[in-house]
Amino acid sequence: MNKQYYDLLGVTENSTDEEIEARYNALKKKYSEDRFLEGEAGNEAARMLSRIEAAYTEIMSERRERRTASDTASSYAQVEQFIREGKIAEAQAALDSFNERPAEWHYLQSVVFYRKSWVNESKKQLEIAMQMDGSNEKYRTAYDKLKEKIEYDRRRAENPQEGQAAQQQQAQPDYEEQPQMGGGFCEQCATCCACNMLFNCCMNACCGCR
Repeated sequence: MNKQYYDLLGVTENSTDEEIEARYNALKKKYSEDRFLEGEAGNEAARMLSRIEAAYTEIMSERRERRTASDTASSYAQVEQFIREGKIAEAQAALDSFNERPAEWHYLQSVVFYRKSWVNESKKQLEIAMQMDGSNEKYRTAYDKLKEKIEYDRRRAENPQEGQAAQQQQAQPDYEEQPQMGGGFCEQCATCCACNMLFNCCMNACCGCR
């Protein structure tokens, strides 16, 4: 916000909305009367009236946007809390209550769908999120890992023996090695990687939410 708007009204950024409105009304009354003065004084009052109206509109609009952004962030945090607690129905209800649905909304919807085991729907929501915010690395990372999970499930369905072999390998896990994403890992690793990707990203484990 341009500090000049506040200076013009004679208030500060720490002033309350009520204080700003009271100051605006006082100035508006003054210049509304002075604009009928003769000569340059009247012209200057008319110019000042336009300026204070513009300043007041900009200040209040910016404050409303900030409050809306803060409320939205708080609502997203509530959805994330529901997911952490395993309250998927509550998380879905909170998402359904949003009037605006930007990229972060679709990302969180993807997480909820994944927790419901609706993998294809989860993928679609991630695709929408990336279309709306293509520069977000969190969405891209989640999408890539979800595709790996889907591809692994497809291969396992086509070759059940591969899945059985993976389960046999799981019987004596090597805890010295970190699970790798790729073709020869067990179902638990695949699910864990995908879950960590979607769920922990949401909780800021992989990167910042916004």
